[in-house]
Amino acid sequence: MRAQNRPIYAVSTWVRRQPPKVKAFLAVVSGMAALVLLRFIVHDHDNLFVAAEAVHSLGISVLIYKLMKEKTCAGLSLKSQELTAIFLAVRLYCSFVMEYDIHTLLDLATLGTTLWVIYMIRFKLRSSYMEDKDNFAIYYVVAPCAVLALLIHPSTSHHFVNRIFWAFCVYLEAVSVLPQLRVMQNTKIVEPFTAHYVFALGVARFLSCAHWVLQVLDSRGHLLVALGYGLWPSMVLISEIVQTFILADFCYYYVKSVFGGQLVLRLPSGVV
Repeated sequence: MRAQNRPIYAVSTWVRRQPPKVKAFLAVVSGMAALVLLRFIVHDHDNLFVAAEAVHSLGISVLIYKLMKEKTCAGLSLKSQELTAIFLAVRLYCSFVMEYDIHTLLDLATLGTTLWVIYMIRFKLRSSYMEDKDNFAIYYVVAPCAVLALLIHPSTSHHFVNRIFWAFCVYLEAVSVLPQLRVMQNTKIVEPFTAHYVFALGVARFLSCAHWVLQVLDSRGHLLVALGYGLWPSMVLISEIVQTFILADFCYYYVKSVFGGQLVLRLPSGVV
């Protein structure tokens, strides 16, 4: 083992041996430290949201390269892509009828590429699709998100149905990656392009979450008030945090694999 990798290996070994509560504590401390660092490094915190969009686009580019050059969709979750298409379509609808900006165009481009990925998996590369591994029941997330949107949604002056749709896409986005994580957990071995794509999603989610948290801190909580009253403002922030923590475990093993010089990521049992 190379000398520069020994400290990293020692730290990762120590962390792996700790009980779940200690791991959770370390994750929270690391996240808070990263937020403090970003607060001092990035002066305009809106740039974090732009960076999140850029990293997400990079991840999609890796996915497109995999499908075009490798001619295989092995390891990819069709259900995750379908959930992504659903929340993007709903968010686009909300953008057009409520308030649209540059992010509307970005979402439109992302939806277009996502629909293309779905088409490739369903028709062009169907023979390499691991349908038996993609066994996450999506109604486990769609139904709760719909119910939660009915109960907790924005308190703005927009039409009641539009406010429910807005809440639904926020909640669904937070858990849309779960089928992809289930596929990787079932296969245990994740090939590089899929790993790069999911890691990009994790980084994008962290940057987006950091953007919201720092905006709330900078406005001393006034941003939450601007989003409405009741539980909705808190749920927006919680959804961002949930997205980040869902992918945190995978990102840890991804970084460990990269520093260990492994081209293929091997996931231990119980990661998802």
